[in-house]
Amino acid sequence: QVHVVESGGGLVQPGGSLRLSCAASGSIFSINDMGWNRQAPGKERELVAVIASGGGTNYGDSVKGRFTISRDNAKNTVYLQMNSLKPEDTGIYYCYVNHLDSAKWPRTYWGQGTQVTVSS
Repeated sequence: QVHVVESGGGLVQPGGSLRLSCAASGSIFSINDMGWNRQAPGKERELVAVIASGGGTNYGDSVKGRFTISRDNAKNTVYLQMNSLKPEDTGIYYCYVNHLDSAKWPRTYWGQGTQVTVSS
């Protein structure tokens, strides 16, 4: 079993910054992609950013140029640096980890989510 825990959410004013962290622990064999999705009130969950084990990244159109995803493979941790935050960035941010076990079976593990609120 792999456990995924996010931290770093909170309340920030428009134009401000936040840094989210997400750590995976437990019976880890191999981690491929790590990423962040978010869900705003009344909206569907959407991709924010994803990073491959080799460092390749992909971002949702609404956050390109403002958010940066990074990871520390030694710590099984992924980060999301969010700059120039806007009220429409408000939502619950969920971290996920795509894991391969020793038999090469893939499984996605999700964190419990962390609230980000952008408001003056």
